Amino acid sequence: MFLAETATKAVESTYSHFDIFMIVFTVLIGIGLVRLLLQRPRKNMLAIGFSTVALLIFVAADFKMVSGW
Repeated sequence: MFLAETATKAVESTYSHFDIFMIVFTVLIGIGLVRLLLQRPRKNMLAIGFSTVALLIFVAADFKMVSGW
């Protein structure tokens, strides 16, 4: 009985409705980065760098979030 109770506690999900917003924000940052990289006449290097760092942070947060589901 004790082992069955422990197993059900280990299976609990950490899913929250905020997780969907995190994934949507990650996709939006990715789309923005692609649009910045495809600019023809002149590229804004500060915006590209900032977007890259933000995308890396959000992807890492999403990975950690999804692995907890």
